[in-house]
Amino acid sequence: MQAMEETAVQEEHLDVLSQDGQKTGVSKPRGAVHRDGDYHRAVHVWIFAERTQQLLLQRRADCKDSWPGKWDISSAGHISAGDSSLVTAQRELQEELGISLPKDAFEPIFVFLQECVINDGKFINNEYNDVYLVTTLDPIPSEAFTLQETEVSAVNYIFFKEYKSLLAKSDPDYVPYDVSGQYGLLFDIIMKRYTKNSMERHLALQKQLGRYAPVSLTAELTGLSDAEKEALVLLVKAARIMDNIFYLQVWYSNPALRDWLKKHADVSELDKLKWMYYLINKSPWSCLDENEPFLTTADSAVKLLPEAAKQITGWKGLEYKAAFPMKKPPGANFYPPDMDKMEFNKWKGSLTDDQQRDATGYFNVIKRHSQENILSHHLIDGLTDSTGSHDLYIVPFSQEYNSFLVKAAELLHKAGDLASSPSLKRLLHSKAKSFLSNDYYESDIAWMELDSKLDVTIGPYETYEDSLFGYKATFEAFIGIRDDVATAQVKLFGDNLQLLEKNLPMESVYKSEDIVAAPIRVVNLVYAAGDVKGPQTVAFNLPNDERIVKDRGTCMVMLKNISEAKFRHILGPIANACINKEQRELVDFDSFFTHTICHECCHGIGPHTITLPNGQKSTVRLELQELHSALEEAKADIVGLWALKFLISQDFLSRDLVESMYVSFLAGCFRSIRFGLEEAHGKGQALQFNWLFEKGAFIWHPDDTFSVDFAKVEEAVESLSREILTIQAKGDKEAARLLLEKYCTMTQPLKVALQTLENIQVPVDIVPSYTAVNEMLD
Repeated sequence: MQAMEETAVQEEHLDVLSQDGQKTGVSKPRGAVHRDGDYHRAVHVWIFAERTQQLLLQRRADCKDSWPGKWDISSAGHISAGDSSLVTAQRELQEELGISLPKDAFEPIFVFLQECVINDGKFINNEYNDVYLVTTLDPIPSEAFTLQETEVSAVNYIFFKEYKSLLAKSDPDYVPYDVSGQYGLLFDIIMKRYTKNSMERHLALQKQLGRYAPVSLTAELTGLSDAEKEALVLLVKAARIMDNIFYLQVWYSNPALRDWLKKHADVSELDKLKWMYYLINKSPWSCLDENEPFLTTADSAVKLLPEAAKQITGWKGLEYKAAFPMKKPPGANFYPPDMDKMEFNKWKGSLTDDQQRDATGYFNVIKRHSQENILSHHLIDGLTDSTGSHDLYIVPFSQEYNSFLVKAAELLHKAGDLASSPSLKRLLHSKAKSFLSNDYYESDIAWMELDSKLDVTIGPYETYEDSLFGYKATFEAFIGIRDDVATAQVKLFGDNLQLLEKNLPMESVYKSEDIVAAPIRVVNLVYAAGDVKGPQTVAFNLPNDERIVKDRGTCMVMLKNISEAKFRHILGPIANACINKEQRELVDFDSFFTHTICHECCHGIGPHTITLPNGQKSTVRLELQELHSALEEAKADIVGLWALKFLISQDFLSRDLVESMYVSFLAGCFRSIRFGLEEAHGKGQALQFNWLFEKGAFIWHPDDTFSVDFAKVEEAVESLSREILTIQAKGDKEAARLLLEKYCTMTQPLKVALQTLENIQVPVDIVPSYTAVNEMLD
């Protein structure tokens, strides 16, 4: 009796889900879940041998309560209450087959809902299965497996097409799966991955590469002293370390993929194209194609892990492909790959105020205790439920990227010692310290106060990669030579930020009385690294830290030579193709560059720190989460256009700018939307175009060109500015979602314009090479 009671106590508990797969907050014993037909979660792990095109099957033990004695998935199991999907996949493979693999071996390919009733109605299986694919080079020798006798009686490899055929025929020896339905994705993915014509891939990559115009960037270095040139070399070396960190921040197997592609770039013309396009995107996902993958795990790095299975004579060990998912992970590598918002928010609610600030802060990653423990065989089951603690924990950047940041800090200190400018010296030494302390406040203030011919931006800033919440910052570096003449010319914008804030088209209660004039620096870029991928930025407005924005405002850096290259190679040809001939001459570089300046200035005005309707203090970023970046880019754009008109009305700018700024903005819409509607700038631009088109401010002509209705555009710009600013001021995420859902779509006018540009093959963006720095390093 006592033994039976102990068994009952120890029975595995499962999280009960709603019919659409959401957690209900209830957990029940496994037997009760299958008795009552509750929806729950499990994992399926398939091992695929690439060279033989075979899937590994296991024969289920005869004592199993479902499908005893039948051939089934390589490894599978329930996700216990409080456990995570990936850790469960790793554990099941380890327990059932004796195969211990790290997380980069597991590729999530789809989620499969299995609904069936067996055992005369006594076993109801309503199961959401996270399906993983582990790709090995060769079949694992049978002697290398250690089978769990209570689960598995045998293993066998089978050609994937033969297995699909057996399932299609409902062979009684195999656990049934409907291969004509969702589970057929497994075979479709393998088929497409390994039978795609290499010439077809070659042409596709050539076409994707053709969207970028190669540009050689030069900058005048003669104004630098010998010491500053020596410092520049050190700064470029530090910037390259930012590259290494960024690759890791995108995805944990991304550095291995990079090194593999580089090593094999000379093997064939196709391998060269893979490497070239990878360098532009810095990941296997194409920025200009809604982050669709242009590579698969089949293209990835091969890793040897001798200790992954039982050692046998004459076998060097298990070789697997470092996996990455087909769908770009919304949380990048800042969070556990199988963490969802519900789990994060439940954990966050258990933290102190200070811990919550760290959890949602810019400069920390979130990890799992169980993930760290599993390969060392110290896995804690059901950590959330059984111990009262939680599986998630916070790791500061200074710890997570320590080996990189120590080297970068050393280089910055050396460059700081060489700097003749006191402000540059202060910046470099304070930034080096911040890399190791994880406190970036003082170094960001030093960056804002930089007054040096050699202009440096380096560190973690933008949050675009974190599309799950928009919390976490990526590392980047921009090194340039200041253009003193152009910097003096744009001082007007920073000097009038408070005036612009006072007159913003929103209720006065939301306006700030203490806007600080944002310094503006115009530079010619000589080197960039880190989060500089796909479409190149023409300017940036930093820092994003709301504490500094509130206390000191922001600072803007304009990349003039990047802007000139984009206008020459992209915006000019777009205007010729898409703007009605009567307004075509109004598109000019001065209007384009001036609006870019105003866009960046307008990041510094409008709501940042806000008071919610319940009286609680918060920030726009925290309230709008993953919607913040797209809405903030749209705000800066449209309010920038409003601000230009306001400054013209106050006689700060020439009235000759009025028409050209609107038409240049219209042409710029088509440029930015080509970045894709998954990217914040492209999404924000679609919102603006569709709003202004709906209001009649943009006109679509029968010849498929476009023009501006000058009688309607001013009011349309003001109305959208008011809409976005009010949403931000209220922290109204639902209103933000509705606005973006309605207007961030590829409408027919946009499709027509983009097809026109596709037909004449206007480049979408540029790929810079840094001639001046390369010559110096040589």
